[in-house]
Amino acid sequence: MTAAAPIRSFGALFAVLAVLLAGAAQAVAHTDPGAAVIDRVEPITDRWLRVYVSSPAMGRIVEVQVLLPRRGAAPRPTLYLLDGKAADPVGNTWTTRADAVGFFADKPVNVVLTVGGPVSYYTDWQRADPVLGTYKWETFLTEELPPLLDAAFHGDGTKAVAGLSMGAQAALMLAARNPGAYTAVAGYSGCYTSTGVGETQLRAVVASMGGNADNMFGPAGDPDWAAHDVVAHAEGLRDTAIYLSAGTGLSGTHDTTDNPELLNSVVLGGPLEIGASLCTRRLAGRLTALGIPATVNLRATGTHSWPYWSDELRSSWPLLAAALSTRNAS
Repeated sequence: MTAAAPIRSFGALFAVLAVLLAGAAQAVAHTDPGAAVIDRVEPITDRWLRVYVSSPAMGRIVEVQVLLPRRGAAPRPTLYLLDGKAADPVGNTWTTRADAVGFFADKPVNVVLTVGGPVSYYTDWQRADPVLGTYKWETFLTEELPPLLDAAFHGDGTKAVAGLSMGAQAALMLAARNPGAYTAVAGYSGCYTSTGVGETQLRAVVASMGGNADNMFGPAGDPDWAAHDVVAHAEGLRDTAIYLSAGTGLSGTHDTTDNPELLNSVVLGGPLEIGASLCTRRLAGRLTALGIPATVNLRATGTHSWPYWSDELRSSWPLLAAALSTRNAS
């Protein structure tokens, strides 16, 4: 393993040494030459790392970024943060638009940030897309990645997942389709159905980046569409701590003239958030009907834009932290 970026502190050095040792252990433990392995680690700072994983499912080396706490006991739980539909190909928007690096500095948790995967919904596609490539994100995130990162960065096996917009739907899909895999899940401004109007919405999102949703869940009527419908499969969320939020699309505290993205957030983000609010209410109603508790924050204002998602990450953290620590204590 080599580090392309210079190591600027003892903290980064120790992090890379830990991965070297974990990699050596993997080499001994893995008898399957087709198993996922950490290819290399490149420190951005002493606790913010680029981790490159050779993924058999994806058929390539996949980058994720890992935030380590400044201090705290180990082993510790892990929070996976999923991006929106554009999914920055060289980073993760939670770091650039929501200061995830600063916010989690004093939190006793490892944070894993996806990199890339535009309009992927972080799920397993049926086949490679000519424009978007091979997407096997569910396998990567639920099977390949967690044991590698737990071994390398002192994880205790306890996980939570959260995301915004596309990432919100993806987070709830992952949790519902893998009952018990995540102790908590949070979705900010997402839609949670993949049938009927939900299928139409998904197809439009995928097409907006040049992809073909037939490659994701098949043609209309394919059972895969219904299999990924969170509302229909909400029972899979039982015993998982749940946080859902959305605004109404009306201008709120962050939609002011000193916001450089005001026009975009109001003209586009307003209608999008109206849809997200309806979607969130639908899932919340389904959870209530099933007797599954959830914390639901339906704000009176707010558009489909980053300042609100940054707020919601902070608002949901107490629920996520309590669920992670409860599982760890038990």
